Amino acid sequence: MLQTATRRRVNNAEAFGPLLKRWRQSRGVSQLDLALSCNTSQRHLSFLESGRSRPSRGMVLQLAGALSVPLRHQNALMLAAGFAPAWDSSPLDAPDMAPVKAAITHMLDMQSPFPAAVVDRHYNLIQANGGGQRLLGFLAGPAIAAMAQTNLARLLLSPDMRPVMENWQEAAAWTIRRLRAEAMLEDPLAGAQDDPMADILTDPQWLDLAPPLTEGPPDAPALCLRFNKDGVSLSLFSIIAMVGTPLDAGLQSLRVELFYPADAMTEGWFRAQA
Repeated sequence: MLQTATRRRVNNAEAFGPLLKRWRQSRGVSQLDLALSCNTSQRHLSFLESGRSRPSRGMVLQLAGALSVPLRHQNALMLAAGFAPAWDSSPLDAPDMAPVKAAITHMLDMQSPFPAAVVDRHYNLIQANGGGQRLLGFLAGPAIAAMAQTNLARLLLSPDMRPVMENWQEAAAWTIRRLRAEAMLEDPLAGAQDDPMADILTDPQWLDLAPPLTEGPPDAPALCLRFNKDGVSLSLFSIIAMVGTPLDAGLQSLRVELFYPADAMTEGWFRAQA
């Protein structure tokens, strides 16, 4: 029994080492720099990566934090090192999330009459305020607005949005670039086929999009989404907020996107609709 437990610890250390090395290399960090940031020696870090040493639970978390590894992937590192996962992954409606949900709901309500939405890391719609529901209903129809799992990125990129979005190509280019960048930061070790948005990220049609920036200075400090439907012109830009110190993998993936009118006509339309 003791030999089996020892063998299991060795195998876990061997699994942890290559995983740590891949995360370190994906972040472009040298062994020396990572060792200094974690108050350890380069020799010890080298032994951890080669499997010659076994990390403590605290060292796993320290290394993962220094490399900005997302919490759900920190759990994978913990398991590879032979420890139980360190972080829960709770839905927004879990009892422990009640204070956070109340704060997020307050943000959505305070944004009224303008749109606000809660999305996960793949831009699946979790919650929207009245302004967000009205905007979705106006642009995409009541059926889309009422869907529990509407994906805002897919909706923006869909052919249905082209006729009602004046700068669809520009917005689509920005969306693709954001999805690719976030996929690399979130999980640089996974292949494109492992991403839930893989069908978009690997679709050749998006390679032909024009660059999101033109030659000359931009017309505005932020990209505005410009819609035109049934004689109504709307121009909106957004600000994304996240919990600053998440201790739950599910919470870390949530984002609150607040939309603001970019002109008086848009502001007037939302106030009139409310």
